[in-house]
Parts: sequence; C-alpha cells; structure tokens
Amino acid sequence: MSEQDVVETVRQKYAAVAASGLGNEDAAVRAVAEAFGYSAEELASLPAEANMALSCGNPTATANLRPGEVVVDLGCGGGLDVLLAARKVGPTGRAIGIDMTPEMLERARQGAVKAGVANAEFRLGRIEALPLDDASVDCLISNCVINLAPDKAAVFREMYRVLKPGGRVAVSDIALKQALPDELRRSVEAFVGCVAGALMMDEYVALLAAAGFVGVRVIDTHKDLLAYAQVEGQSGCCSPAMESEQACCAPAVGDSPTFHATLGDLVRRYDVNAYAASVQVFALKPA
Repeated sequence: MSEQDVVETVRQKYAAVAASGLGNEDAAVRAVAEAFGYSAEELASLPAEANMALSCGNPTATANLRPGEVVVDLGCGGGLDVLLAARKVGPTGRAIGIDMTPEMLERARQGAVKAGVANAEFRLGRIEALPLDDASVDCLISNCVINLAPDKAAVFREMYRVLKPGGRVAVSDIALKQALPDELRRSVEAFVGCVAGALMMDEYVALLAAAGFVGVRVIDTHKDLLAYAQVEGQSGCCSPAMESEQACCAPAVGDSPTFHATLGDLVRRYDVNAYAASVQVFALKPA
C-alpha cells in the first residue's frame, strides 16, 4: 500500500469515528480518557462530542500552558485538547487545532460553540505541512497522532519551523519498546490503530534531535493500552443510552468492523503492552 493510500485509509477511518455517536455520554468512552490521564472534572466540562476515546495521554496536563500563549494541537480530532488548552491560555491566548479530516473539524467547531470557547480555531491540514507561519507558536501538543504520519521526519521539521525560539513540545503518543511481530507490523488496521506506525523510543529521540530540538525526552507513562478495549467490549457505540444513534449503531459500511472494534480486537489478540507504550514526549527549540 502506498503512502497516499495509507493516509486516505486513516482519513476514512477517523471520518467514520467522527460521524459516529461516540461521545462523553458513554461511560466506557469516559473511562478510556480517564485511564490516560484526564480528570472526571475536565471531561465533565467538555461538550459530549469532544471525547471519542482516541487519546493515549493528556498533553495539556504536562504542557505548562500560560495565559497569552499560542498553542497548537497536531491532529486535534474532536477538539478535546484544544478546548482544554484554550481555557489555560485564556482570552489573550489562542488554541489552534490542525486536522486532515473535515468531519473531525466540523465536530470540533460545533463543540467549541457549545462550550462557549471563543479563542479556539480549527484548520484543515496535514501535520507534515502545517498551515502556520514560521516561528508563530509557543507550544505544540498532540495526542496519539504523530504515530499515524508516514513521514515523521517531515512532521518534526515542521514542528521546529513553526515554533518560536525557545518554544516547546509536549506530546502524548505511542512508541515501541521492541520490534513488532511481522503480522502486526504489516497490518493496516494496526497502523490505523496507532501501533504499526509507531517509532521505537530511541528513533523518536534521534529524529527530534535531527530536526534541531534539544532537551528531548521520551517517557514511558506505563498506562495500560488494553484500556482501548473498553469502548468496544464493555459499552461500545451501541450502549442502551445510544441505541437511537443511527450513524453509530448501524452496521459499518460494507460490514467492515468499526475503528474501536478493530482496535479492541488488536489489543486483545496481541500483548500490545509488551511491544508498545503510551509515552510523553518533551523537546525544546533553542532560544
């Protein structure tokens, strides 16, 4: 499969999640977010559509955001981290979400309106070619998205370009602790599910350093990746509270499994925690 085919497959899978009824009303969706570091209070403060159980961490908890800063979320999805970041930087700051999936951006914009957040904006784009000016950003965050980019070196070069001198990176991602089995490494579903496209931890450090970053750290959070199975296994999109959501509860197009069903199957069939880890990534652009 070509790089463009992989990108289009990822876009279609996440567009389907955006069109589903998954949201913060579902206890299993909230449980996944809490397992990866969000507080119940943070989740309760968000519109339902912001959380779709797609996180592997909570970058806003470690980014040390300050009033007046410009923060950008790479691959913002439904806007969960953008909305939290917008509150931290306050009315004199800006929170910008970048995503390549129009359906996700529409969901994020609706959530921002519902939340009454006026200092958030959302832009269509690839994280390998960010729609941002040079040296215009104080802090870059991301949540389980960089692993989906085929050309991660290009992503890191773009991150360096758009950060101001002295700007910082605070990213949550999936990284590998050891090489994957061949079946898992070649699986498109595992790539879309944030595993097969992940870098080894030392590769992550090396590529960020090659892009010019200093103070690079990739820290294993020791979060349980089996948490993802809760959405499809415990509650799923067709929980009793959501049976009226046709977009969610109808069979998937072509009878293919949903994103969360596929991801749940992967983490159950393989000892994913033995190969991969939820990590926090920190780096600085020299002042």
